Amino acid sequence: MDVLKEIGNTGVLPVVVIEDEKDAVATAKALLKGGINAMEVTFRTAAAKGSIKKVAEAVPEMMVGAGTVLNLEQCKAAVEAGAKFIVSPGYCDEVVAWCVEHNIPITPGVATATEIMKALTHGLKVVKFFPAGILGGLPAMKALSGPFVGLKFIPTGGVNAGNMEEFLAAPFIHAIGGSWVCTKKDIAEGNFDKITALCEEARAKVLGFEVAHIGINTKDADASMSLAQSLNKAFGFAIKEGNSSNFASAGVEIMKSKGLGTNGHIAVRTASIPRAIAELEKKGFAVDMATAKSKNGKMTAVYLKNEMGGFALHLLQK
Repeated sequence: MDVLKEIGNTGVLPVVVIEDEKDAVATAKALLKGGINAMEVTFRTAAAKGSIKKVAEAVPEMMVGAGTVLNLEQCKAAVEAGAKFIVSPGYCDEVVAWCVEHNIPITPGVATATEIMKALTHGLKVVKFFPAGILGGLPAMKALSGPFVGLKFIPTGGVNAGNMEEFLAAPFIHAIGGSWVCTKKDIAEGNFDKITALCEEARAKVLGFEVAHIGINTKDADASMSLAQSLNKAFGFAIKEGNSSNFASAGVEIMKSKGLGTNGHIAVRTASIPRAIAELEKKGFAVDMATAKSKNGKMTAVYLKNEMGGFALHLLQK
C-alpha cells in the first residue's frame, strides 16, 4: 500500500494525542467509522509507543503513524511498535535519511526553502508545513511551491473545520493535518461517537459532493428544444442553447441525442475528482477513465461505469 497516496486520498490526517493506551484502539475504530483510515499518534506522551503497537495489532486496516518524532531513537521505537509512517515537526537529516533507507514514508516539517531543498535531496515529494498559521498559511506555501514544482504540503497548525476546504482546494496541498476531529479531551472522556461524527463532517467537506444537474436524453435537437420550452413555459426556467444539449435553468440538461445512460445522466460536483474516485472505488463503483476530460492537466469530468435508476453518473470538478 502507498501510505502517502492513501493519506492524500483521505485528505485529513488526524493528529492524535493519547494519554492512556487503553483508548488507542477505540480511537482508531472511531476514526475508521468516520471514514478516515490514517492517524498520526504523537510522541508527546508516554503512551505513544504502546498506543501505536495496540492499533497496529488490533486495527490493521488503520494506517497508524508516529508524529512529533524529534530524533532517531524515537523514530526507531515507533517503527518497531508498528508505525507505518513518520511525521516530524522540523527537519532532521538523520531521521529522514534512516527512513528513506528503510523505506518508511516520512513527512518532515519544513518552514524554509533551505529545508525543502534538503528534503528534496532525499527524494521526498511530500513535506509537513508547521505551524502553518504562523508561517503564512496558503500564501506562504503557494510561494514556496513555485520554485519546487511537484512538491506537496501537509499543513498543520491553524487548519480547522472552518478553513479546511480553502486549504484542500489548493493544488500544492497533499492533505491537511489537525486535532479538531479527535481532541485530547474527547479521547480521554471516551467521546468516540463525537469523534466519528467530526470525521464524517470532515470527509464530507473533503469530497464536497453535490448535485450539479440532471441530464435527460431525447431523440434529436427538436425534441430537446421542445422539452426546454415546456419547462420554460411552466416554470420560467431560462433556456441556454448548446451544441450537444440545451439547458433549462442550470439544473436540467436536455441532450439532443441519446447520450450515456439509458434515460440520461446525473452530474455530481466534487471538491476533488481524484479523491472522489478513490472513495467511490472503495465502495465498489468503477470509473470509466476513457470518458475523462481534462483542462490544464487537471481532470474536470469523468463518468462512472455504473448506472443508477437508468441514469449514468459523472463527476464534475468544482
